Amino acid sequence: MAMPKKGSRLITVDGTAFRWRVSHKPTYHKSTGSSPLTFVVERAQEPGSVLMVSLSCARPDNWNGERTIAVRPVLVAGCVRRAVEQGWNSGQSGSTFTLTVTEDELAELLGEAPQYLIPFLWGMMPEGGGIRDLPRCRQIWSRDEQAGTTKPA
Repeated sequence: MAMPKKGSRLITVDGTAFRWRVSHKPTYHKSTGSSPLTFVVERAQEPGSVLMVSLSCARPDNWNGERTIAVRPVLVAGCVRRAVEQGWNSGQSGSTFTLTVTEDELAELLGEAPQYLIPFLWGMMPEGGGIRDLPRCRQIWSRDEQAGTTKPA
């Protein structure tokens, strides 16, 4: 079964085009932070076996404020290479190949220390951040503030 194209992103790793995506709608266990953040990868042309990557952190939309990371193309490429080293054949149909990435492996796959984020009331804050980080955080604004109709204090 092929991955839906809607919501997926393309990436080329070592000359092969792949499609990857993080599920848009979490299950109950994933949203509570009790399940790891996962994403799937498959060949863009003639998909075969699907790669499921399980990370050692929660989804960004988890309800418990568990730390998370942004799934970036550099991480996806590193995971594809690691899975191929471990025997994943993306061109051969078959069962899903699962790659579990530990916290220690994240730095190696990213090429740098992971930058964890902590979900909070208004958006995301860097791990260990404080009040000075609030202006840099993604915030959820009310409709009035988006329209510019708020009255100055």
